[in-house]
Amino acid sequence: DLTLYTTAASQVQGSIQGILGGFSGMYEHNLYLNNLFELMETKSTMPAPAKPTKVPQPLRGEIRFDNVTFAYPGAEANALTNLSFTVQPGETLAIVGRNGAGKTTLFKLICRLYDPNEGRILIDGIDIRDFDPNELRAQIGAMFQDYVTYQATAAENIGLGNVPDIDDRERIEVAGAQAGAAELISGLPDGYDTALGKWFDHGVNLSGGEWQKVALARAFMRDAKILLLDEPTSALDAQAEYDLFERLRSLTRGRTAVYISHRFSTVRRADRIVFLEHGRLVEEGTHADLMKLNGRYARLFRMQASAYTGEDVLPEPEDVKV
Repeated sequence: DLTLYTTAASQVQGSIQGILGGFSGMYEHNLYLNNLFELMETKSTMPAPAKPTKVPQPLRGEIRFDNVTFAYPGAEANALTNLSFTVQPGETLAIVGRNGAGKTTLFKLICRLYDPNEGRILIDGIDIRDFDPNELRAQIGAMFQDYVTYQATAAENIGLGNVPDIDDRERIEVAGAQAGAAELISGLPDGYDTALGKWFDHGVNLSGGEWQKVALARAFMRDAKILLLDEPTSALDAQAEYDLFERLRSLTRGRTAVYISHRFSTVRRADRIVFLEHGRLVEEGTHADLMKLNGRYARLFRMQASAYTGEDVLPEPEDVKV
């Protein structure tokens, strides 16, 4: 009798655990589906022209800001004020400046997530408001600082950079290699089929630097003529940062590349540097030009280098606020 009772109790306990596990799984799946449906129901607020201009093919990749002023909805101060500069086709441009200078805002305007309040942004001489927003974005590969960490497989995380090619495993693996993520992904339990994040059973959590490599691979999924990278190495170690920018020399050949970085070891590699302050362009030129100018850029460069050289650089009042 005791044996029968023990067996029956174990079976009941197993059944209850199975039911509770089922409810837990239903909750996780429902959470995922709710987010998915909310995303699918999101409507674009960017107006498309009634008769959009076709994006030039092939695209040269020239970007020109023409007296652009912009303030976020509800904000009292401008994020950008009367900003004018040109990125030449095939040029690599670095955007630098203190926090809140308007650097990321530039990228949002180029991707037409917002429209400027005044002035124009032109690509190959055409106002980007004349393009269909989807056609414009198809020509841009972008990685923002606050990139999304999708609760999906490694392949899906990268493939979402260009949804029509999300099942193209060869293209996904090429993008992973370009971003320096191939070694990381090959070490995962199921490689590119490994679920990332903890929403699902057997999901793998990545470090900040590892997620950044995956997000960067997502930007490389598009064979885009314009590449925008917002702090692409902020979570990478020194070796990974060096390897990435060595690869970027070849990966950006024939493309217009614009990147934001606070690491001046990265910035100095650019063809040209633009320094923003309070949403205005205050310095522009090559690394050598700006060091010779001995202005804001040169001062911040020396401050950062002093950590390695031991040189004493006394901070100015504005530097303390950075």
